[in-house]
Amino acid sequence: MNWTKMLQRKLGMLSLFVFCTMLSNAQDDKSNSLLWEISGNGLQQPSYLFGTIHMICKKDFFLSDVAKEKFTSSKQIYLELDMDDPQLQVNMMRLMQLPAGESLKSKFGEKSSSKLDSFLNKEMSMRLAVFDRFKPMMLISLIAQRILSCTEMESYEMSFVKMASQQKKELLGLERIDDQVAVFDAIPDSAEIRSIINMIGNIDEQKVEFNRMVAFYRNQDLKALYKLMIESPEMLGSQELLLDRRNQHWIPVMESAMKKSPTFFAVGAGHLPGNNGVIELLRKQGYTVNPVKL
Repeated sequence: MNWTKMLQRKLGMLSLFVFCTMLSNAQDDKSNSLLWEISGNGLQQPSYLFGTIHMICKKDFFLSDVAKEKFTSSKQIYLELDMDDPQLQVNMMRLMQLPAGESLKSKFGEKSSSKLDSFLNKEMSMRLAVFDRFKPMMLISLIAQRILSCTEMESYEMSFVKMASQQKKELLGLERIDDQVAVFDAIPDSAEIRSIINMIGNIDEQKVEFNRMVAFYRNQDLKALYKLMIESPEMLGSQELLLDRRNQHWIPVMESAMKKSPTFFAVGAGHLPGNNGVIELLRKQGYTVNPVKL
C-alpha cells in the first residue's frame, strides 16, 4: 500500500471537513480571491496567504502565474504540515492506530461492518479487515476519494512541496501531525462512524455537492462557497475543533514567520473567512490583509 497516497487522501478529507464546517458568521467580504497579501504592522515586506482545496481532480487544478510569482518571491513556505518531514508518514501511521484491545469492527457493529465491507469490496477491491486496527478517520480518508468524479487527483500541497524543493526554499508547518490527528481524536468515534455510514449511503449526492464546491472554488467565489457549506448537512458538528482553535493557534506561528522573512502560507480555504478565520484574526492583530487578483 502506498502510504504517501494515503496521507494525501487523509489531508484531502480534512479539507472537505473544513469546507463543510465553515463559520456561520463568516465575513461578508465582496473581494473574491484565493490569494491574500499580508502587510503593515511592522513588516518590512509583505507575506501571502493562499487558500487551497486539498483534494481535486487534475482537470480542475489551477495555479495562476500571479500565485506562482508570489510563491517565488517569498523566502519560506508554510503549509498546515511540514510535508517534507521524513518522519511525517511514520508518525502519522503510529497516530492512526487504535489503542491496544480495540478494533474497528467492534466499533461499527456487525450490521454496519457488513455494509461497509461490501462497499469497500465493490468500490475499491478492499476488505474492512485490512483496517481493523486503524481509527475511523483512516476509512474517512479512503472513502473520500470516491467523492471525486475522476481517477487522476492533484494536490496543491504536494505541488507546493515540489516547487519549494525546486527553488530550494525552506518548507515548514503551522502545526504538527500530532496536532492534526488530535482534532479527530477529540471527535467521538460514534460521530465519525455515523459520518462514514452516511458517506457510503449517499455517495452520489455527495459527488454532486463536491462538484458544485469545486466550481465555486475555481471561480474563487468565497461567498458562494460559504452559502453552499452552511446549507450542507453538518459534518461531525465540530467547527470549533476543525477550524476556530486551529486558526487561533496558527496566528502566533504566522506572526513569528513573517517577522523573520517574507512567507507564503497555504492552508485549506475554509480557514480564511469569518470572524474567527485567519484573515480576520490577522487584521485584529493589526495587519493589513487584502485580496490579490489572480
